[in-house]
Amino acid sequence: MDPLSGLLEGPRARGAFLLRSMLDPPFALRIEDRAPLTVVGLVRGAAWVVPDDGGPAALGPGDVAVLRGPDGYLVADDPATPPQVVVHPGQRCTTLRGEPLAEATALGVRTWGTGADGCTVLLTGTYQLPGELGRRLLTALPPLLVVGGEDRSGPLVSLLADEVTRDAPGQEVVLDRLLDLVLIAALRTWFARPGAAPAWYVAAADPVVGPALRLLRDDPARPWTVAALAAEVGVSRAALARRFTQLVGEPPMTFLTGCRLALAADLLREPDATLGAVAREVGYGSPFALSSAFRRVHGVSPRDHRLAR
Repeated sequence: MDPLSGLLEGPRARGAFLLRSMLDPPFALRIEDRAPLTVVGLVRGAAWVVPDDGGPAALGPGDVAVLRGPDGYLVADDPATPPQVVVHPGQRCTTLRGEPLAEATALGVRTWGTGADGCTVLLTGTYQLPGELGRRLLTALPPLLVVGGEDRSGPLVSLLADEVTRDAPGQEVVLDRLLDLVLIAALRTWFARPGAAPAWYVAAADPVVGPALRLLRDDPARPWTVAALAAEVGVSRAALARRFTQLVGEPPMTFLTGCRLALAADLLREPDATLGAVAREVGYGSPFALSSAFRRVHGVSPRDHRLAR
């Protein structure tokens, strides 16, 4: 599995919230829905995204912004425009005084705004990230990143805009997959920029560390040791440990533990998964061993983690 595929295994949209906004300036939407990850695509017009933690970024047609939650942000025709609408958790929209707006601003299927011919059209999709594998993605992202429509995302934004207002059988699945494509295209472009990708992502291109990372990700249940991993990639134990730690930022076995527990957290969300089966799948000899490691790293027991979904 390549690094980007592994990165995106967790945030795979399942019934993601998607909305088309049709707006005329001046407009300013204060977003406080606390979504862990949000994708905003501009179909036409112009807009600014202003995160609570960071400077404003301008959007043009086809541009995509990815925002890491749960902090709030502003979407406006101008950064100086005062907020007029607040979006709360559960995508509940109100005025600044708390008056509901859902019925007053509805313009059709998954569409709302100031009018059907709004000169600015935005698409917003939010991920709820039920699995812990998404944590590695979130820690790799800045609070806000923007990629241009010319970087392969523009056609996908247009396609998502065409589909978002349809109400056909299976439409939810279609929209989930299209949102995934928009996100993947944006992240591929972002991580290709100098200095944007996390250390472990860049390390995947190293002739020694790259194969080691793939072995750990593809077979986390194997009883790995540094010596066994070094033998697989054809270097000494000391050479692998030194180079892996230098490029990835942590030793091989520490990285493996993180992968195992992230995978375990995701598997525990499955309704029929038992602790014993999950322990075997991620390389722990017993449910007790997995439970102890899980509590040490995540601060909660596997049972409490499952109930918190």
